[in-house]
Amino acid sequence: MEQKIHQGRNVKRFREMLGIKQEALAYNLGNDWNQKKISMLEQKDIIEDDILNQISDALKIPVEAFQNFDEDQAINIISNTFDNCQQPASVFYNSNINQIDQLVKLHEEKIELYERMLKEKDEMMMRLEKLTNK
Repeated sequence: MEQKIHQGRNVKRFREMLGIKQEALAYNLGNDWNQKKISMLEQKDIIEDDILNQISDALKIPVEAFQNFDEDQAINIISNTFDNCQQPASVFYNSNINQIDQLVKLHEEKIELYERMLKEKDEMMMRLEKLTNK
């Protein structure tokens, strides 16, 4: 028997783990949202993809976490591996996301951004030098 993932409950869990109140999430989602609407959303089994994307952006949590996190499975894994801790944390998600690859990608993007910022700084310094030498 396949267990159904309750996406609304997952939104609530992650929101609470981050210490964010429903009102704050509603504010981050825009004028169409309020605390009551967030409360109703958290009761839904399945949330529309566009809304999940908005929530993902607001909470800075991958959409897949809301779609795939299964608390019962997580508790089962923790209870079965508590002593030997051989299971990686990524088993809490029922997806093929390779978290290390994501981390490496983010690190590479950070390096690229830093290099662009240094290049822009050098260009700005050259322009300032030209202006001051005139």
